[in-house]
Amino acid sequence: MNWDQIAGSWKEMKGRAKEKWGELTNDDLDRIEGKHDQMVGLLQRKYGYAKEKAVQEIDSWTRGL
Repeated sequence: MNWDQIAGSWKEMKGRAKEKWGELTNDDLDRIEGKHDQMVGLLQRKYGYAKEKAVQEIDSWTRGL
């Protein structure tokens, strides 16, 4: 699944994102509205990931969907 598909069905994907990254709140996920760059920033803030690590985590997650 690519990010455009995820963003298009973000309301459905939020639950899956919370399963993967339990520290993310519904409010966090509502705020980013499925935007990839904001998801990267959110993972950086919540998990202390470097940008590259956050992108890798997201890419890995999207491949598994």
